[in-house]
Amino acid sequence: MRRESWKKLWPFLKDPATDGRNIRIEGEKVILRSKRMDDAEADYLWRIDPELAALDATRPITITLKEYLRYHRDDLQFPSPRSVRLAIDTLDGTHIGNCMYYDIDTELAQTEFGIMIGNSEFWNGGYGTDAVRTMLRQIFTTTWLRRVYLHTLTSNERAQRAFANAGFGSGREVRKDGFDFLRMEITREQWEVLEAERQDDIGEQPAATGTLSSQPAGSASAFDS
Repeated sequence: MRRESWKKLWPFLKDPATDGRNIRIEGEKVILRSKRMDDAEADYLWRIDPELAALDATRPITITLKEYLRYHRDDLQFPSPRSVRLAIDTLDGTHIGNCMYYDIDTELAQTEFGIMIGNSEFWNGGYGTDAVRTMLRQIFTTTWLRRVYLHTLTSNERAQRAFANAGFGSGREVRKDGFDFLRMEITREQWEVLEAERQDDIGEQPAATGTLSSQPAGSASAFDS
């Protein structure tokens, strides 16, 4: 794609190689990568799960797997210029969830973040928190966006603590579609300070391991650290 073309489609990106179709970024516990067709079956199982739907403040989907495969294929072939969707894998390649940033506003230089750890075997293991940190690093180093915000259910205190650990600050309560959410956000300047402090801490630990290389995704509510 010519430079003029991708700048029209993804004006918030610094480089066309990071348009969501060619991403692979490694965190300390997870790898964020571009979505693939073979993600569809796991995604479908998570989308029909009542427990995950409740965390997402929505209802389980009711379409068949065959219908879902068609929608999934269309999403891959015709990605939205206002969102970037990524899969969350463990370091050994197990697909455990998804995250995305969406509703990208180039005038306000901000975007909404959503995450879902669909495989409950990986809840409470720090995978979600690492995915959030890794995604923030991706956003603030490869785009011109200056603010990332999310909405999590006010009742989901565990998710709120995990987002706070990743750097998000609490904002105001918001009521949407009959549910009460807490809006949390982080700015580029706040992230830069936290990242510098975190890198200093890592540098002081000789045995440190790993390297750093909401609603459509599952909203930020469908998250367990």
